[in-house]
Amino acid sequence: MKTFHVMPYRQLFALLTIGFGSVCIAHAETASSSTNQQIGSTSSGVQTEVTTDENLLDQIPRWVDATPTIFPEQSNEPIVPPTEQTEDQTWVDRKQKKIRNWADRTSEKIDNWFGEVDPQKPATATIRVMVDNYWNEYDNFEIKPRIRGKIKLPTLEKRLSVVFGDDSLDNEFNNSPANINQNPNQDSNKKLDGKQTRDDNSSIALRWSNFSKKLPFETDADLGIRSGDDIYVRLKASRDWQLRNDFKFYAEQIYRYGIDSENYLRTNLELTHARPNQPILSNQFSLTYADDQDDDLAWENRTFREHSFFANNRFNYGIYTSGYYNDNDLRL
Repeated sequence: MKTFHVMPYRQLFALLTIGFGSVCIAHAETASSSTNQQIGSTSSGVQTEVTTDENLLDQIPRWVDATPTIFPEQSNEPIVPPTEQTEDQTWVDRKQKKIRNWADRTSEKIDNWFGEVDPQKPATATIRVMVDNYWNEYDNFEIKPRIRGKIKLPTLEKRLSVVFGDDSLDNEFNNSPANINQNPNQDSNKKLDGKQTRDDNSSIALRWSNFSKKLPFETDADLGIRSGDDIYVRLKASRDWQLRNDFKFYAEQIYRYGIDSENYLRTNLELTHARPNQPILSNQFSLTYADDQDDDLAWENRTFREHSFFANNRFNYGIYTSGYYNDNDLRL
């Protein structure tokens, strides 16, 4: 008989407070405009007095801009030829083209299962393949191949899609400067754990996106199987807020329940300062509770700057910190 664990109320309260409390803060910040307008009637017409309130947060980008730099200016100009011109040049290019065409044909076949296909709106597939390399003094060197794919099905009103591969990638920020090894190898002596790699990349699910237009945020609902036999449901809600002085706030709440893994709850918060043709300054914070992790809560924080020297290029540098909270003990 299976025993179901209930998430401790302290961890649940902490996650919900940070996630939805930050949403309220962002909403309040948006509501308070960067300018306070006082309108008074005079004999010559209507006059508007504009006052600007600034705080310490507004000063940080100026301090960063004032520091000396050795980097070139921002640019979005391409410096390499487009894929259409190089896809037949080398063996790697030809293989990539072959896989891309196979993925598109497969997605069209799946889309045809659910209704008549519109030739003007064909199904599409994207596959993301990466090989992450990790090293630390405790787990030594580790290689982790990761795959994540998505098939869009237009016949299902563009709301349903099939996702497969390493589902932990969906827990990361969309513009994260680096992926975190959320599932380190069980055997630290193995650089590449074949069994764990297969389990991590074996997730497949049906995703229902934006299932209600009445909700004030974007939503995803997944039903699938992961790690071989862990049937799960996953809900995600996210939203962007445009703040004053080129700041933007992003909040994301993820909840997953699996038959084997049970409760998983993650909050992602991001504050970004982005101006046209200027480097991005960002801070990303995440808090995670999971029944299958040893500690009550795990937290991560990244503060970084991002440059773009040419099209489809990102260069990041910053500070990463992480730690755990367990039995009233906060560790860095």
